[in-house]
Amino acid sequence: MYVCLCHAITDTQIREAVDHGDLSLADVKKRLGVGNQCGKCTRMASEIIQARLDVTPNFYEVA
Repeated sequence: MYVCLCHAITDTQIREAVDHGDLSLADVKKRLGVGNQCGKCTRMASEIIQARLDVTPNFYEVA
C-alpha cells in the first residue's frame, strides 16, 4: 500500500528501512523522504514504524 503519495513510498519500503536500522520517523525521512512534501503521510508512517519496532527485537538494547 502506498503511504506517501508524493514520493511513491510503500509500507513495505518503510518496514525495510526499519529492518535496516532506522528507528524513528526522522531516520526513515532521511532514508526515503517520507513526509518531506505535504506531510499527510507522517502519522501512518509513524504507526508502521512503531508496529515494526514492536515486532522486531532490538539486539542493541540487549548488549
